[in-house]
Amino acid sequence: MYESYYGFKEKPFQLSPDPRFFFASNHHQRAMSYLQYGLDQGEGFIVVTGPIGTGKTTIARNLLNNIADNSIVAAQLVTTKLNPQELLALVASEFKIKTNGDSKADLLQAIEEFLISLHKQGKRALLIVDEAQNLPAETVEELRMLSNFQLDNKPLIQSFLLGQEELKPIIQAPDMEQFRQRIIASAHLKPLSVEEVKEYINYRLNQAGCIKDSLFSEDAFEIIHEKTLGVPRKINIFVDRILLFGFLEELEQITLDAILSVAEEMEVELTGSLNNATLENNEPTQVVVNSAENVQNIKDVLREVEEILETTIKQKVKMARYVDKLLKHKSRLYAEHNIDPE
Repeated sequence: MYESYYGFKEKPFQLSPDPRFFFASNHHQRAMSYLQYGLDQGEGFIVVTGPIGTGKTTIARNLLNNIADNSIVAAQLVTTKLNPQELLALVASEFKIKTNGDSKADLLQAIEEFLISLHKQGKRALLIVDEAQNLPAETVEELRMLSNFQLDNKPLIQSFLLGQEELKPIIQAPDMEQFRQRIIASAHLKPLSVEEVKEYINYRLNQAGCIKDSLFSEDAFEIIHEKTLGVPRKINIFVDRILLFGFLEELEQITLDAILSVAEEMEVELTGSLNNATLENNEPTQVVVNSAENVQNIKDVLREVEEILETTIKQKVKMARYVDKLLKHKSRLYAEHNIDPE
C-alpha cells in the first residue's frame, strides 16, 4: 500500500482500536482521569458516553493496557444486548469462572465465590462494559446488584460503563435512582476541534514512523475537520483514503485539492462515513407511467444510476492504476537490491 511510499512502519489510520495510537484530547484526557479516579476509589460506577466513533473503546483498551496494579483483575464485555442471566453467564465466561450449572442462582454463587477468593488474595475485579447503551434496563439493574457483593465493608467488583448517547435516558429513567446513586463520576466525549484534528493526525503519523515534517499542508486540517465533523473514526477512514490517493497520484504533500478530490469520491459511496444524512426510504412505490411528473422522476433515477456506474468505473480504473503502480514499485525494489523476482 502507501506505507513504504511515505516511509511509514505501519498504517497510521487503521480502524481497530490500538492503545499505541491513543490520542488524548481534552475530553479524552478528562474521561481517562475519571476512569483512573474510579480505579483509585475501588467502588461505584464510572459512566463514559459519546457519539459513535469518538474513541470510547480506545479509552477502555488504553486503560487496560496501562493498569500497573497487579491487584486488579479486569475483564471487558462487548456483546451487551443481554438479559440479566445472559449477562451473568458472560461475566463468568470473561473472568473464566467455573460454574456448577446454568441457572441464575448457580451463576451468582460461582461469581460470588470467585470474588471472595480474589479478595482473600488481596485482589479485586474490574468489569468494563462496552456498548452499554444496548443493555436493557433490567440488565443494568443486575450490574447494580453485582456491586452489592461486599466483604469487610469493601466492594468486591467495580464496573465501568462505556456507551453511546442512548445510554443516558436508560440511566435517567425514574426507576434507575438506586443505580444513579452508585455513579461516582461520568464523562461525555465530544468530537475533536480543528486544532485537535491537526494534533490527532500528526500524532498518528509520528506513531507510524512518518519522516516527513509537513506531509499535510496547513490548510488541509480545517477541511478534514469539516468533512469528518471531528469524529476520530471518520478521520481514520477519510485520511486513510487520502493517503492512498496521494500514493496513486505520487504526491509528495497532501494538498487541499487532493483532499477535495477524495471527498468528492467518497460522497457517493453508501458507507455514510462522511456525513450524517439519513438514507431515504428506498421501498418501491407505485408508478403511473402516463404522469409527466413520474416520467421526470424516472429520468432523474436513471441519471443517478448513470452517475453511480460512472463513479464505479472510475474507481476500478484507479484500482487498476494502483496495482500497476505497486508492481512497478516492487520491480524497482527488486532491481535496486539485485533480487530475482522469480
